[in-house]
Amino acid sequence: YPPSVPSLPPGLQRDLWQDVYGQQLAISIILRALQAHTQNKHPTKPLVMSFHGSNGNGKTFISKIIAKNLYPQGVRSRFLHQFHPTLHFSNALNVPLYKAQLQNWIQGNVSICPSSLFIFAEMDHMPYGLIDAVTPFLYHQQAFKGLSYGKAIFIFISNIGGDRINEKMLEAWRKNSTREEIQLKDLEPLLASTAFRNRDSGFWHSDLIQRNLIDYYIPFLPLERQHVIECIKAELRSRGYNQHPEDVIQQIGSELTDFPPEEKIFSSHGCKTVATKVALHY
Repeated sequence: YPPSVPSLPPGLQRDLWQDVYGQQLAISIILRALQAHTQNKHPTKPLVMSFHGSNGNGKTFISKIIAKNLYPQGVRSRFLHQFHPTLHFSNALNVPLYKAQLQNWIQGNVSICPSSLFIFAEMDHMPYGLIDAVTPFLYHQQAFKGLSYGKAIFIFISNIGGDRINEKMLEAWRKNSTREEIQLKDLEPLLASTAFRNRDSGFWHSDLIQRNLIDYYIPFLPLERQHVIECIKAELRSRGYNQHPEDVIQQIGSELTDFPPEEKIFSSHGCKTVATKVALHY
């Protein structure tokens, strides 16, 4: 994999390049973003990234790898804060209360650890208007309410724009282009506008987008059969099966659905159901 970036934990780069399949574009952007952020000794703005793509393509997996390598206690660190709308913000009638609680939580935890990591999962299910509670913390500023938030990192995760990414990939494939030729500029404006205009999304008409507070809209491309096969091998290794018959691997791969129905180029669910399918055979 590419040369290491001295300012980042070596384990972060190793884990991303070795354990994530088919997401070279996303990984390269994330590493550059983290490098620029960590090299700045006195940042005036938090790093804000939004991960977009269909289920099973590695968005949550990569966010966990980042947390694992940023803190000694990894995903168990008290400086990692994860929010799930169905768990933490389940009642849309309580949005004003949730907004106040969220702002207090961010302020309190950044006061303890300026380099806190905040991950917001399932943005497509976030109640309308709630996420704007984080807007005041994301501007370029020396301090807000007496605290500097510049060293913090915010990650938003959603399936929003996944269909548009898939359409672009299919279009590129039909033009005989490779996934390596896809660039961020081909997808980033599309993802921003799709998120902003999607009424079913927590980003709908959000100040975060309108005020350009999200630094990177990162596309996660649909996985091809070769990537899913690697996921199957990794799952088998995690279960202690270091020697695995090729025909069994291919059999498991054939049980996963692909799209479009005619060409069957991309995996419909990425690697999301791989563990379940492997469990049926071992």
